[in-house]
Amino acid sequence: MTNIYEFLNNHHIPFQKYDHPAVFTADEAKTKAGHVPGQQTKNLFLCDDKKRRFYLVTIPDEKRADLKHLGEFLGEKSLRFAPAGNMFEVLGLTPGSVSPLGLINDSEHLVTYAIDEDLLSLDKIYVHPNINTATLAIGMEDFKKILEITGHNFKIYKSNL
Repeated sequence: MTNIYEFLNNHHIPFQKYDHPAVFTADEAKTKAGHVPGQQTKNLFLCDDKKRRFYLVTIPDEKRADLKHLGEFLGEKSLRFAPAGNMFEVLGLTPGSVSPLGLINDSEHLVTYAIDEDLLSLDKIYVHPNINTATLAIGMEDFKKILEITGHNFKIYKSNL
């Protein structure tokens, strides 16, 4: 798996790192990583019912994930959270550390990425560096550059909540 810090440095992508205890949920992040500024996010690694198509969706942490609405948006009849084994196999990540930065490990482009439209209007995005003991602040234009470098287009998700 690619080292995220080497990747960012090799591509001249600036970031600020905020260390914190391991967090596994958005609620935990509010208490254990409360010193991290900016809009916090949550990342959902999803799959179709046959585990053939995978999706990574980033939304603001205060929004509720509506899997039915996400399925309609992504053109899937049924979406569910992907098993941990698939998460590791495809993104090199474990539960609690899901991040769009894991797309650097998706060299086969098995994952469709979507980001909530509210996040795109922000100056920075705050995401895990593929481990849940830190959060990185990355400028939104630099974040888009990461997606471009990895060859991942993104869909703009408009939440119904």
